[in-house]
Amino acid sequence: MLKSVLAALFVAVLGTGAIAQEFQFEAPPLFDNCGDPSLAKARADGVTLGFSPSPPYSSLDPATKEATGLDVELVKAALKWAGVTKFKYEVMPFGQLIPALLADRIDVVAANIHVTPDRLKAVSFTGPAWWYGPAIVVGKGNPAGITSFDTMKGKKVGAIAGSAADEYLRKIGVAVTAFQTDAEEFSAISTGRVDAILEDDVKVIEFMKANASAPIEIVQNVAIPDELIFKYGYGYARYALRKADCSLRSAFTQGLAEVRGNGQASAILKKYGLTNRNMFFFPL
Repeated sequence: MLKSVLAALFVAVLGTGAIAQEFQFEAPPLFDNCGDPSLAKARADGVTLGFSPSPPYSSLDPATKEATGLDVELVKAALKWAGVTKFKYEVMPFGQLIPALLADRIDVVAANIHVTPDRLKAVSFTGPAWWYGPAIVVGKGNPAGITSFDTMKGKKVGAIAGSAADEYLRKIGVAVTAFQTDAEEFSAISTGRVDAILEDDVKVIEFMKANASAPIEIVQNVAIPDELIFKYGYGYARYALRKADCSLRSAFTQGLAEVRGNGQASAILKKYGLTNRNMFFFPL
């Protein structure tokens, strides 16, 4: 009898492949005595998420005004676990996100953002969300002969203004051509207006899939300086909040841990073409 019941259950759950997966959590939010009112306010009033349009990370549907993308889904899943259910969106260039946060125009930088020395002076960060690495992108055939970070010195190198790539390149003495949008940056390398760009490998791969004829390539087998990973912003992707919003940040951070722990983060990564490789630092 038990075998027949289990068999029927197995067929019901797996047989058609049509039943949506449900994610469950082991722990409830436990932040009622953190002190500051930011979590209570977010639960009551909702939050405004700020991001720049950057598929597959984030985008805003102009018709529905709904935001989608890998980061948007991770952020909302973690905050919903913490009891935050109402969301508004502000879209702006990446370099304007932290000023908007400090001016109270937004409550969360929901674009994946990394710890850097300059950013730590202004904002706080959640715990780890996911991981990806940097890619040096050059014109087809690598006409500028760029093979390492050192060989970018003296060349025209592009990066998104205010990004970790921008900050690190300037730190090592590279003259950076700053761009406000991904479209401008990829156009510049595709047309030869810059010799190289430093970008997220995920973003580059997404662009190359969508633009197979673009005359660009990723420089292979580049040694990544430890300083770039552990100090200048290519460690884990995280999200930024005001330093004063301690209880919201604590709840958000545990929410990220919970969605990583129950498989939901993995499912979101895979939905956008990534794998569990992107859950952890590459040395692991």
